[in-house]
Amino acid sequence: MPGALTAQAEARPALVSALHATTDAVGAGVSAAGATATVTDRTVPGRLAAVMEAEGTQVQRPELGSLVATVPTNEADRAAARAGVEAVDDEAVRLRSAVKARDGFFTTYFISPYSRYIARWCARRGLTPNQVTTASLLTALVAAGCAATGTRGGYVAAGILLLLSFVLDCTDGQLARYSLQYSTMGAWLDATFDRAKEYAYYAGLALGAARGGDDVWALALGAMVLQSCRHVIDFSFTEANHDAVANSSPTAALSDKLDSVGWTVWLRRIIILPIGERWAMIAVLTALTTPRIVFYALLVGCAFAACYTTAGRLLRSLTRAARRTDRAVQALADLTDSGPIAQLIAARGPKIRGAWSAPVIALVGTGAVIAAALQQPFGSRQTVVAAVFYAVCSGLAVARPLKGALDWLLPPFFRAAEYCTILVLAARSDMDGALPAAFGLVSAVAYHHYDTVYRIRGGTGAPPQWLVLTTGGHEGRTLVVAVLAAALTGASGFTTALTVLAVAVAAIVVVESIRFWASSGAPAVHDEGEPA
Repeated sequence: MPGALTAQAEARPALVSALHATTDAVGAGVSAAGATATVTDRTVPGRLAAVMEAEGTQVQRPELGSLVATVPTNEADRAAARAGVEAVDDEAVRLRSAVKARDGFFTTYFISPYSRYIARWCARRGLTPNQVTTASLLTALVAAGCAATGTRGGYVAAGILLLLSFVLDCTDGQLARYSLQYSTMGAWLDATFDRAKEYAYYAGLALGAARGGDDVWALALGAMVLQSCRHVIDFSFTEANHDAVANSSPTAALSDKLDSVGWTVWLRRIIILPIGERWAMIAVLTALTTPRIVFYALLVGCAFAACYTTAGRLLRSLTRAARRTDRAVQALADLTDSGPIAQLIAARGPKIRGAWSAPVIALVGTGAVIAAALQQPFGSRQTVVAAVFYAVCSGLAVARPLKGALDWLLPPFFRAAEYCTILVLAARSDMDGALPAAFGLVSAVAYHHYDTVYRIRGGTGAPPQWLVLTTGGHEGRTLVVAVLAAALTGASGFTTALTVLAVAVAAIVVVESIRFWASSGAPAVHDEGEPA
């Protein structure tokens, strides 16, 4: 409505100050700091916004698009405003508003032109976004089952069903926006099911390939590890800069210039391989080629996208002059998922100084444990020693508040260390079923890490400390897997141990997650697509 003004919690002190500084008789406001704000919009909200900006508070002015908003001062203006309002097609506006303003190329041009009408059809029949989200999950699981048959007909059906699942995945968000049916449970389901669908499909492809005599479990797990690490880079960088101020990075200015040229926007959105482009590629390659080729394409495409986005974020971090807030520091600490060993070392060990000390220490520990898993014989005690060294480095890295420019790299380093160690040890064990068991374990741990991200996004903080301590933290689980590999080198003992560990971790984190999201009353945070 015209004249409305809202403010986020962090902007409310400035709003109160602006209310005191602004009067009905004055067309320009003077802030408490003495800064004068020139007001072109002489309405009360306009004057408040001007004073808030003069005090340094960022004010958002969303585009109205085809909507009409004005404050008429005479009868002629009132008539013109009324005519403008009546000329707006409300239904067309609702349909356009149901589609996200910023989306990928494939989604924008191949899905949204018709999925919005599916959303309207669902709304008129009383269907809820949660029901559509569940339908999308079930469709993807059926697609995974078709892929698991290992037949050409099964692969073709799997590709078609995966695309249908993505259409429904777009429809549920559009239905929520069209019908204004937002909910905490819906936000959690939408965010969680996207990951479950994709990784279940990877497992289906691996099972199908195995039926044809081709073992691609290592590729499937590698694709999941790479995709999960990509996501944690996105999440960690975003949280580190969520409320940072004074961003003076020249790369940000360059990005703005590129955005002014239309084709570069689409090109940059395509090459980062977001979920729409990624699922389209997977679906087409599944129908036309083999699971091995699908995973090769995924690994190459996601690796290139990860290098591109990470390089840009490194440049921004090194060239910006922003200050990280305490909230962002806490979010990074929560994302590290540090367990009891790292916490003990952080509390009792030395506090190493240096702007880059934390990421360098974390990188050294990560490199040591992955290198040992790759180079030492399976079951070697040297791998256990490397895992202990990694745990010590993890504690030293988080001993000081994560306020450095590159400290957002710690969560990605820790994810890579844990996931890659599990992958390499399972691949080198030569035990039947070790890689599928490792796939299950990484899936359970990744679920915990994604759940942590969405709790932080919702403003409710990280999972409870008892959950982190019970599951051991990233360094504890890495050490446990290394010890199991050294102790269980015969028969199928390592496979059994990985399976038991996967079931235990999954049971703990999934039950706690369901309890939290079903009962906490956390605010609904909608997954507006991958940050990449």
